Amino acid sequence: MDKILILDFGSQVTQLIARRVREAHVYCELHPFDMSIDDIKAFNPKGIILSGGPNSVYESDYQATAELFKLGIPVLGICYGMQFMAQTLGGKVESGDKREFGYAEIQARHHSKLFEGLQDRVDDAGNGYLDVWMSHGDKVTALPEGFKVIAETPSCPVAAMADEARHFYAVQFHPEVTHTKRGSEMIHRFVLHVCDATPSWTMPNYIDEAIKKIREQVGDEEVILGLSGGVDSSVAAALIHRAIGDQLTCVFVDHGLLRLNEGDMVMDMFARNMGVKVIRVDATEQFMGKLAGVTDPEKKRKIIGGEFVEVFQQESGKLTTAKWLAQGTIYPDVIESAGAKTGKAHAIKSHHNVGGLPDDMNLKLLEPLRELFKDEVRQLGVALGLPHEMVYRHPFPGPGLGVRILGEVKMEYADLLRRADAIFIEELRNTVDEKTGKTWYDLTSQAFAVFLPVKSVGVMGDGRTYDYVVALRAVVTSDFMTAHWAELPYSLLGRVSNRIINEVRGLNRVVYDVSGKPPATIEWE
Repeated sequence: MDKILILDFGSQVTQLIARRVREAHVYCELHPFDMSIDDIKAFNPKGIILSGGPNSVYESDYQATAELFKLGIPVLGICYGMQFMAQTLGGKVESGDKREFGYAEIQARHHSKLFEGLQDRVDDAGNGYLDVWMSHGDKVTALPEGFKVIAETPSCPVAAMADEARHFYAVQFHPEVTHTKRGSEMIHRFVLHVCDATPSWTMPNYIDEAIKKIREQVGDEEVILGLSGGVDSSVAAALIHRAIGDQLTCVFVDHGLLRLNEGDMVMDMFARNMGVKVIRVDATEQFMGKLAGVTDPEKKRKIIGGEFVEVFQQESGKLTTAKWLAQGTIYPDVIESAGAKTGKAHAIKSHHNVGGLPDDMNLKLLEPLRELFKDEVRQLGVALGLPHEMVYRHPFPGPGLGVRILGEVKMEYADLLRRADAIFIEELRNTVDEKTGKTWYDLTSQAFAVFLPVKSVGVMGDGRTYDYVVALRAVVTSDFMTAHWAELPYSLLGRVSNRIINEVRGLNRVVYDVSGKPPATIEWE
């Protein structure tokens, strides 16, 4: 299988490069910029992409090996990657007198393999222009030998350069972000036409390879998996079951903070429809007992995570023949955790799946999704036969409704909230936007209800009520790093409010959250 190697210099959007490469159905991996030349050779890439980054090429701690330019394979430098290429190959990089952040318009000076036929507009003289996204301070001021300028802007005379004899290309802008309108085409062109990579990274091929790998790893040994009902663990369970059948046992811990009927749905889908062995543990009383009187959000999270681990350990301890622990680790988790270990990546965090299980479980780790991005996990789930509405549903936090009930968590509050939330989601699914033809559930990235532990006065019939309040939250986002509140139709909001107040006894007021991220977060706790 042909592969592309991406060397990461710490850009906030490096993962998007990998997404764009895989959209061309070519496999790729991200590795730290200081990957050794021996490891690069062992990886055997068809091409290398050098990412952007926040540093200067004059900082000695942020240098890749210069030997990569001697491998005889294509290289694409992006932003910092372009500056590193220029500096390493004998060009000159200087601090710019004008920094560029945001939209820019580049003019393609020469027809190169990277830009040929690509343009967003043409002027009267026949010059082609492309809309791109810049984010740089330093810039290339002298080309390395053998290079030519292939694009420019008024403030950046070398906006892109190429040595087409050696298949080296570099751009000062970011083709991986959606703001660069033809950016995906540029990356696909580099991968498919410059590198001549075969587009064999498809879901059917991946399923066949993954099943073979799982069978080779596990042999005739047994596997346990903590099934949360979320997308990652559900797809991991379906894939492993496809590979080894009854050698897999799932443990589903119901902590009483799931969405309406979610526990039954998980059991119905896996145990009854797919024939997966699932042990369902109703630990509602245990969780609620530990949460009693606790109002601090972080304490609630830690209690829920800790209790999950304890229950899972108790149940897994009964499965004495199990030798493997399966987890739904996905590729962004792997990238960020690896970055944390090197200490050189920016804005990273460590990930510990299944609540952070202790080492003394003495189980080998099976992570069949660790090469996949979230959208690829969803594609895999559908290919494995999981229902589309389950695979593509909105994200749900690990602590469940525990962080959507402000203050102390009580079963009374959880019951009110899950019913209100179900009404909100049902109406979003049933309401179609006339302009797009899509439901408002599909048009929003995440939507849910929040229980507020305050009461307000209301009137129902001829009587006075004094009941609780719920807030509705719906956002639109591409990456969950920033988000805009969803401009839902008033008629939809009115219908949801009317149903909640009439159908959920104990609630008499509904409000809508119109905060963006930042300054607010998506979840309330």
